[in-house]
Amino acid sequence: LLCVSIFSDASIHFPITENTQVDTSLCPITYYGQEYTTIYMNFTGEHMFVCFNGYYNHESNGDCIKAPNTENRTYFVLNDDNNPSFWTYATTQIKSSVNTITNNATCYLAFSTQSVCLNWWICLLHFSGFGVKPGTTRQSLDNCTSLICSNTRVSSTSRCDSLMKGLCTVTGPTVIDFRGQMNSVSDRCEYTLLQDQSTGFTLKANFLERRRRDVSFVDSVTLDFSQGADIQLLQGHRVLVSSPVTLSGSVQTFNGVGLSKDQTGVTANISLNGSPVSLFFDGTTAQIYIGVPVNVKGLCADSSSSSSSRLSSDSSCQQQYEDPADDTINITAVIEQCNILKSAPFSSCNAVVDPESYIIACRNTLNKYPAVDGLRCQFLKAYAKACQKITHLFFSADHPEPICQDKCSDHEFCGDIHGNTDCRCRAIYASQYTEQNRLGGPTVCKDNTASLTLVGCLLKENGIDYNHLHLNDKTCTGVMDPESHILKFNFSSDSCGTEVTTNNSQVIFTNAVVTRNSSSDLITRQDKVFIEFSCSHPAPELQNVAFKIIDNSVEVVLQSGEWHYNLTMKAYSDAAQTQLLGPNSDVRLNQKIWIVLETNGLDEEVVSVVTDSCWATSGNSPSSSPRYDLITDGCANAEDETVQVMGNGEGTSNSFSFNMFEFSGKEPSEVYLHCQLQLCVKKNNSCVPGCSGSARRRRSLRYRRGAPALISMVWTP
Repeated sequence: LLCVSIFSDASIHFPITENTQVDTSLCPITYYGQEYTTIYMNFTGEHMFVCFNGYYNHESNGDCIKAPNTENRTYFVLNDDNNPSFWTYATTQIKSSVNTITNNATCYLAFSTQSVCLNWWICLLHFSGFGVKPGTTRQSLDNCTSLICSNTRVSSTSRCDSLMKGLCTVTGPTVIDFRGQMNSVSDRCEYTLLQDQSTGFTLKANFLERRRRDVSFVDSVTLDFSQGADIQLLQGHRVLVSSPVTLSGSVQTFNGVGLSKDQTGVTANISLNGSPVSLFFDGTTAQIYIGVPVNVKGLCADSSSSSSSRLSSDSSCQQQYEDPADDTINITAVIEQCNILKSAPFSSCNAVVDPESYIIACRNTLNKYPAVDGLRCQFLKAYAKACQKITHLFFSADHPEPICQDKCSDHEFCGDIHGNTDCRCRAIYASQYTEQNRLGGPTVCKDNTASLTLVGCLLKENGIDYNHLHLNDKTCTGVMDPESHILKFNFSSDSCGTEVTTNNSQVIFTNAVVTRNSSSDLITRQDKVFIEFSCSHPAPELQNVAFKIIDNSVEVVLQSGEWHYNLTMKAYSDAAQTQLLGPNSDVRLNQKIWIVLETNGLDEEVVSVVTDSCWATSGNSPSSSPRYDLITDGCANAEDETVQVMGNGEGTSNSFSFNMFEFSGKEPSEVYLHCQLQLCVKKNNSCVPGCSGSARRRRSLRYRRGAPALISMVWTP
């Protein structure tokens, strides 16, 4: 309204660069019967606010005009000059722009920026801060409401549900939509997370089960375009654009989408009608951020719209399962774990990103599903990523998602197997075999040949290395399919040690999958496997050797010189030494176990305990044979890579670990573990054995006189 041209006649004018309260009693403003004689101006990020009943606060419902903020600066003008000809001109200009004005102008207020001039006669829209002329309808982007400005009042119309912005998080089975509402996916179908009908773009998410059939997890996301190739973000930070693509930290563009990858996951950046959209996916969590509102549908717009957002045409994905409750889950511990989001360092973000939905999602999942495969930290990391996106606060992630070295097949997922990250079987797929105590499919017979398939992930979960399997003839080994991870054995009636028999005029040829067993091996870490199969008896049988610890904790009272002390040997199944192996604990072949040797009654400032040697025998006598050394001269057996020695000679306790084995050719096989320890005086002496390098040598240790301590433990099948 010709702001610049009328500044020269102003009686008061000055620049404003900070929060300022201005007396406008020379030109009072009447707004719907309320007269204002003071204005309050402040700057908040992208906007400048001119308010009449206090400085702008997003939580208040004050009367304000919102304008773009240009470098935290505006120019204030108040003109009440007594010049009739000027006001006649001003009234004409005003009425030509706002035809609902009937009275004459006698003064004016103006606030000038580089491109905006705001005047007091502009209609003020409550709650939204938009300044518009009377008779205008405006969409409020803050609360998605249509506001109508008339000569007498401001009215609001229906809610515009499809206009969305903010952050949507999909983690595990849970969807936290742009409004912060939370719902969970209970099946294994594909869903629309985000759909922009104007551009033909759809963001899809596929949910699949893992260890339990009744809990689903987001498994992959697909960017579906009306034109051009789709982009799939898969497990293991893999990306498909028609074919696999290799990504790095540098952005690469495919079909208008900027893709990049780091150690945490894959990021995709797209534009919907000029609005930037960012997608992050790490294999367990997908997060979609929209900074400028766009018209979209899907679970991210309304997490309760599962029925309308479901894409899968095959209704089998909706089948519901109910697995037995996991009695290892500690509900109290789950609550404590999930409530960490209310504690430091996460609490610094709570005021901006409400943690409640993430806490509920965490509890709902971990109350039913074990905290394995990185799940214990998944919800914490999802919240941390949300905080980083919205507030730029950064919380370090010390627990990366499990990444399998090999690509997992469709019936597998990446998880923990006996302490290693590898491809596990999905529960529904595995159940068709495990419910019948099988490791694979039935025998397939054709003419005089037969074949047997074994499921690779089931073999791994049972601690069986397929490289150690063969038929009756040791030269006949299986072939592992690199894509499906299915192991296949083939034989004919006259090969691979096949036994041919007749029964009621039937010719039956039988073979078996067995474990390689070399008579030259002193020990073995592989389960015994015997799977007999033939054309008439397809059901395989598995023989597992699982050990039970007979003496999980052995304590003896010893005397060495003038020191009296107790020595205890305990076995654990975890490196943290929290899961004590008891008399009913199964220990599988090749399972890593930790042995802790502790003393009580020694002054660790004076002496250290040195585990001089540990060995295993098949008989209860320490001097019996065969004998297998685990520790010699205080150092791990260099020929056994599974042995690790920790803290030897550093204090009054130490430990070591090794993978469980049995003695070959011993039926039944018992394993007796023996350890010999010495006491070492610390004064002027290093008690830690020198074990570095292949040319290791034993340091000279100063031991107290007296017989060395000998302690034993036994395992038996």
